Amino acid sequence: MKQNIIEIESIDVRYGRVQALNNVSLRVKQGEVVVVVGSNGAGKTTLLKTVVGLLKPAAGSIRFQGEKISGQPVHKVVKKRISLIPEGRMVFGDQTVLENLLLGAYWRRRNISSEELNLALDNCFARFPALKERRHQLAGTLSGGLQQMVAISRGLMSKPTLLLVDEPSLGLAPIVIEEVFRTIRELNEEGMTILLVEQMAMLALQIATRGYVLEHGSMVLEDAASELLKNSNVMESYLGRE
Repeated sequence: MKQNIIEIESIDVRYGRVQALNNVSLRVKQGEVVVVVGSNGAGKTTLLKTVVGLLKPAAGSIRFQGEKISGQPVHKVVKKRISLIPEGRMVFGDQTVLENLLLGAYWRRRNISSEELNLALDNCFARFPALKERRHQLAGTLSGGLQQMVAISRGLMSKPTLLLVDEPSLGLAPIVIEEVFRTIRELNEEGMTILLVEQMAMLALQIATRGYVLEHGSMVLEDAASELLKNSNVMESYLGRE
């Protein structure tokens, strides 16, 4: 049986007096795609920020491969091979595509050869050929779809064991959304473990192993993705389908 790669146990997260997450627990096994769905303001982004160390839980714990990581700073979490592809892409607009990708490998560059670094770049460009053509173009001048490809590639440059993906469909055209979700599925088929938060729940659950429903900062349901897709109450109440 595959082991849990990450275990989130009963975490609370607050912004001042506002409680954003309340007693939230979640697990992801090696090789899974686990999706967290919910409405705007449910706490999905807060959850990922807490995993990667941008926020500290007020209670509870997060363990990655058995080691407690909750409360550790971001740079230490990233070195454990957890990578976040943030909501809204957050590319460095005044840097080129190539420079953005190299920043993704920042912590590794002292420990790998130039050949390994170039191989990582080649892999990104093979996945997204359009980026190779634009590798010297400023990332801020790219379309939203190309910026999402930069964000995904930058995240992969750190060679993560666990990939956190936050609202990858946000602001993208339908044809680009299909490509992004196809890429997420391919990464999983190649062995990547993925924790995905997404409002387009139908698409997300179709590529997921399991899913969680997060509402008002609390987990209200967990099930196999296939079962959530068949659950009429869930579809109507949380996923926008009757």
